[in-house]
Amino acid sequence: MRDPQARLDEAVGLALAINLNIVLSEVVPVSALKPATYLGGGAVERLAQDLADAEVSVVVMDCHLTPVQQRNLERDWKVKVIDRTGLILEIFGERARTREGQLQVELAHLNYQRSRLVRSWTHLERQRGGFGFLGGPGESQIEIDRRLIGERVARLRKELEEVKRTRHLHRQARRRVPYPIVALVGYTNAGKSSLFNTMTKAEVFAQDLLFATLDPTMRALELPSGRKIILSDTVGFVSDLPHELVAAFHATLEEVLEADVVVHVRDIAHPDTEAQKADVERVLKQELGLEEEVEHGLLEALNKIDLLDEDGLMEVRTLGSRSDSLVPVSARTGEGLDRLMRIIDERLNLARVVLEVTVPVQDGATQAWLYRRGEVLSRTDADDVVTFLVRLDQADAGRFSERREKEDAWASGPWDSLSKDEGDDSAS
Repeated sequence: MRDPQARLDEAVGLALAINLNIVLSEVVPVSALKPATYLGGGAVERLAQDLADAEVSVVVMDCHLTPVQQRNLERDWKVKVIDRTGLILEIFGERARTREGQLQVELAHLNYQRSRLVRSWTHLERQRGGFGFLGGPGESQIEIDRRLIGERVARLRKELEEVKRTRHLHRQARRRVPYPIVALVGYTNAGKSSLFNTMTKAEVFAQDLLFATLDPTMRALELPSGRKIILSDTVGFVSDLPHELVAAFHATLEEVLEADVVVHVRDIAHPDTEAQKADVERVLKQELGLEEEVEHGLLEALNKIDLLDEDGLMEVRTLGSRSDSLVPVSARTGEGLDRLMRIIDERLNLARVVLEVTVPVQDGATQAWLYRRGEVLSRTDADDVVTFLVRLDQADAGRFSERREKEDAWASGPWDSLSKDEGDDSAS
């Protein structure tokens, strides 16, 4: 159960994220939800006077309002009323920078607006004339709005399908490299972008702000073993994340599905950290189908340990010492990042296979490829051959075995063409 005050603080933070000036904020107890106004009549009447005295122009309700409830509250309070879904959509609309992000936000917004088109607003019942000189009953305004929104939604979905195909091509290109992908996921404002910047020395926008970044960012990163990976910073989650947004951002969130390792970045100093963890895992399981990964235990980066008091810090460090799945870190100070990258390295190793490979001494291309693509565990030199014990990713091991089956001899330098195809191994 979430703490009401923490939930109110989060709602205030969401409102501040779009530069609203907060003049009133309070937790209103609700014993039973009212179909007409959500709140009880006494609360609606009391708040109407408070809002008038404070000259409030916008009220944010941290809940989901039906179209009728929203209309009735706006009538009683004589102000604009938006619910949690509308607020999050406003934030996303302001934060989206790339063309893809803007398309996704517009799609989500239109789906939300379509659900708000109800006959309770009388101006939508006015009819416009039909075809011909005499007019006729024609379409009502609500029908016109629904049709226009439907047409725009169809166009947006078509454009997003193109985005999805482009992302698929990019993923295929990365598989050909191929670098393992490590995805950072977590609640909004848990410090994912700050951690991403510290690990990769990048300059992704990071601020103490809910939904500071929306568009996914990827950078190459070298782990302690020398292995290169692609680190992905994804959009943050939030409790009661609107389904319209999850559906619209599915192409972006698919980056998580492609990841070899998922790192759940948690704000361990937040009073509702356990509830936030549950919200993130719910989205991963229900919306992205990652039940197995979540059940087996994600790698958790317990971020913001620099904000803990001495007792809290000792407790978190004790937890981290008992499990390699819990890593206390501070994106601000860099504490714990070496261990985090080492554990990521170890988890990637679990998906690798160990092969014994014999290569002619003169076949320098194959030897260089093994050092570049794998982890050489041992090397034994003889007069005319070199024997390697090497750990390779599944994809590289498959390539290697397939190539060996096709080649009867190593003298021709079987890996020359492969090396040329791969280029210089730089991340795209």
